[in-house]
Formats: sequence, structure tokens, C-alpha cells
Amino acid sequence: MAERANSGTPIVEMEGVSRIYEMGKVEVRALHDVSLQVYPGELTAIVGPSGSGKTTLLNLIGCLDLPTEGTYRLQGQDVSRLSDGRLSQLRGEGIGFVFQNYSLLNAYNALRNVEMPRYYMRGRGDRRRALALLERVGLKERARHRPTELSGGEQQRVAVARALMNEPFLILADEPTGNLDSASGAELMRLFRELNEEQGITMVIVTHDTGISGQCRRIIYMRDGTIVEDERRA
Repeated sequence: MAERANSGTPIVEMEGVSRIYEMGKVEVRALHDVSLQVYPGELTAIVGPSGSGKTTLLNLIGCLDLPTEGTYRLQGQDVSRLSDGRLSQLRGEGIGFVFQNYSLLNAYNALRNVEMPRYYMRGRGDRRRALALLERVGLKERARHRPTELSGGEQQRVAVARALMNEPFLILADEPTGNLDSASGAELMRLFRELNEEQGITMVIVTHDTGISGQCRRIIYMRDGTIVEDERRA
């Protein structure tokens, strides 16, 4: 079972984090003075209107970008003090990403797509684990199919299996149901809940879908680059 909220040491610790982009002579403050903690085993949704800073926050959590101001510690490590190589290693081994557009490689079948994170980090795949993960997401029989031969829901489940390949401590999903029909979206969320509840995997999901956020035990509401409400549910 997933650990209860506020148990243990936070995985994510942000203090006064801002992210400013320079657009010519204009500064755009995408995030402003965000403080946030995410604990092991939490299933968290980040919601808010377009332009509220949701994806920027997720990118910072995933070390795809770095804060302009403030401090961000991931598993107790100040990311601003880490080398590019260490950040790459942390992303590759510790964080699994699931994107709205699946981001699968059409030249490879589902099995090879799932293996890719292991190739990147260790120089070799692990077919047995990749097959086990495809079985876990209900797609073992589709292992030899390429992404173009799979439905949108199937492609996204392959993407989830790929995100789990290196046994991450954190899964980040950016609008994972955005391209799916309601039935496929519900199936994906059922899978997320099972992974969270049965394996204790910490998850942060950016979504516009209230049906998705409503199934999370914590909802972070954003507006104009700030957190305006942080709701925890039983």
C-alpha cells in the first residue's frame, strides 16, 4: 500500500521557487514564489487554467528545467548543485515521464520502446523486465506491434510501462489522458491508482480533467504561476 501523506522525508522540496523566461527585452514570470513538498506514496494532481504554470512546475520537479530563484531539493539533493551528468542520471534512473503525445519511437515495436530507458542508462536492454511490464499494463500480446499499429490508449499504456522500466521513485505525467477517449482515460487512471496503491509509487499528474483529479488524494490548484490552494483528501 502507498504510504500516507506527510510520512517520511519529502521527495520534492521547493522553497520560494520562481522561473523567469526572457522574451527579448521582456521577462515572463512563469512561476512565482512556489513552495511545495511531495511525500513518498502520494498521488497528486496539479490543476489550473492554461498558462497557470502547471507544466513549468512539472518540468522543474522532473529536472527538465531549473529554477531562476529559490531552492529545489529532490531526495534531499539541491539540484542547482548537481552537474549536468548527475541531473541526467537522476532523470533517467529516478523519474519516469508520461507525456500527452506518448513520445514513442515509431521505428521500434512496443517491447523495444519499453526497453529504451535501460539502453540509455546502461547501454543494454532487459527484455524480460520489458515483457513483464507490458504484461502488467495488459499489453503482452501486443509486444511486437509498432506504435502505429496500436490505439491511443494502448500507446499510452506502453508509455507507462516505459516510464517504469528503470524502477523510478517518481512518476510525472503531463496531461496523460489529453489525447484519449473517456474509456481509455478511465483505464489509464485505474492503472495509475493500482501502481500507486499496490506499489507505493509516488505520482504527480498535470490534468485539466476533473474526472482524473477527482481520483487523486491531493489536488494542487494553480493560477498565474502560483499555488492558490493545496487540498488533501482522505
